[in-house]
Amino acid sequence: MKTLKTIFKILFLLTMGFFLGIEVMIGIFKRQRPQFERGSSPGSQKVETLIKAIDRKYVDVVDMDSIMDRVLPTILEELDPHSAYYPAEETQESNDELHGSFSGIGIQFSIQDDTIRVNNVIHGGPSEKVGVLAGDRIVLINDSLFAGKKIPSNEVVKNLKGPKGTTVKISVKRNGEPNLVDFTIERGDIPVKSVDAAYMISPEDGIGYIMINKFGETTFAEMMVSLAELSSKGMKKLIIDLRSNTGGYLGAAIQMANQFLPKNDLIVYTQGAHSPIAKQYADGHGRYTSIPLVVMIDESSASAAEIFTGAIQDNDRGTVVGRRSFGKGLVQEPIDFADGSSIRITIARYYTPSGRCIQKPYGESDEDYAMDILKRYEHGEFFSADSIKQNEELVFKTKGGRTVYGGGGIMPDIFVAQDTTGYSQYYSDVVRKSLVNKFSFKYVDGKRAEFAKLKDYSDIERYLDEDNVLNKFYDYAAKNGVKRARLSAPARKQMKTALYGNIIYDALDMQDYISFINQADPTISKAIEVLK
Repeated sequence: MKTLKTIFKILFLLTMGFFLGIEVMIGIFKRQRPQFERGSSPGSQKVETLIKAIDRKYVDVVDMDSIMDRVLPTILEELDPHSAYYPAEETQESNDELHGSFSGIGIQFSIQDDTIRVNNVIHGGPSEKVGVLAGDRIVLINDSLFAGKKIPSNEVVKNLKGPKGTTVKISVKRNGEPNLVDFTIERGDIPVKSVDAAYMISPEDGIGYIMINKFGETTFAEMMVSLAELSSKGMKKLIIDLRSNTGGYLGAAIQMANQFLPKNDLIVYTQGAHSPIAKQYADGHGRYTSIPLVVMIDESSASAAEIFTGAIQDNDRGTVVGRRSFGKGLVQEPIDFADGSSIRITIARYYTPSGRCIQKPYGESDEDYAMDILKRYEHGEFFSADSIKQNEELVFKTKGGRTVYGGGGIMPDIFVAQDTTGYSQYYSDVVRKSLVNKFSFKYVDGKRAEFAKLKDYSDIERYLDEDNVLNKFYDYAAKNGVKRARLSAPARKQMKTALYGNIIYDALDMQDYISFINQADPTISKAIEVLK
């Protein structure tokens, strides 16, 4: 249980880096009597005067950039958990995620045994064009050694990414080659996809499935292309999977909702002390306004994902399946500084069509807020809908008169408990030691020619069964410090799903991985049942 709590704590903390992008420049201080913006408060005038006085009059020369890097977070911490300061590097990474592309060489890598291993080469990207292959080990980057030592992944990214048109030299160790193989790669635009998977999950019932991982600049276009392809394959009903979708652009969520709601249905409205109420309605041009719909959410679905889900639920347009969402009802506006750093400040609350703001309480500290998901888990909320305490003072009605609640995320129409029947100490031990990932890479790396002949996850699943790969993994784990254990049937199934899924991901791509693991997903089963 302690291990599970730790896993959930880590997973939640990894979701805390979300939201938007807009550019604002700040002016240079002038050496004269302070001039303040009309209506500025005495407090803000004091701060501005202090900064200028230090910059102009302090006895020693000080690094104002360093001071501001420490002061800005302290000020923003007094506001709300989502108003924050981001150094230049974090700002760039966040913007890359939401803008839909970045400049790089087009590989997916992992660091195992102090070695950078190329897991996948992005199709059509710069690395594929020069001949880099999955399975290559990067030893040198620009003639600097990147092997045989603890290598921070951010240092690898920093050296491989760069402006479009610039070059980077890498030297790789390739199986079967006695010497290092050198490549000079010209960096290019690498797409950052929002749609992880789109396929007919139940063709006989006409049910399509689409998983969306974020709401960025390209999300709407990606979704429309995917839906058009599914329609051509006979899609008559649709599952939209927003689990672990931490949000992004408000506009992308509005565009998406517009495709599923009839004309004049309210999508969302926003309002703040300095932001007048702004309502967004469906314009009637949506292509999928009558298709039977299920939206799947969980405790990591937040922000724009909740805006879309709230619009569907409050208009009684579809069925929401899963677990209670994160509970973020705030809108941030990023302000970018000249040095590449930025702040993201809350400017408004958003409200679902019924009038509810689903922002959960801040708690007494940022730590309380951050640990809310862990507390839900400990309270039993992941396993029983009866454990969920809704705010009875914030009661609202959907378009059709159903009761919904504000102030604590979106409660699904159909609750599906988290399936923990397959968890075991053995599984926790092999995951903690990264043995599943390490074995999967080595297994695929030794059989790339054979895997190249397999077309999809079903082919690989049959191949792995025939090769008795699960027993091979048990032997591998035993050699690496985790003794083989007697597992229950659900635990064996969980172990097989994890191992096969990792191998399928290494050999094929994300969509095949998701298609495989969805077969054993109880939330998926419930969604299909609803649409049937």
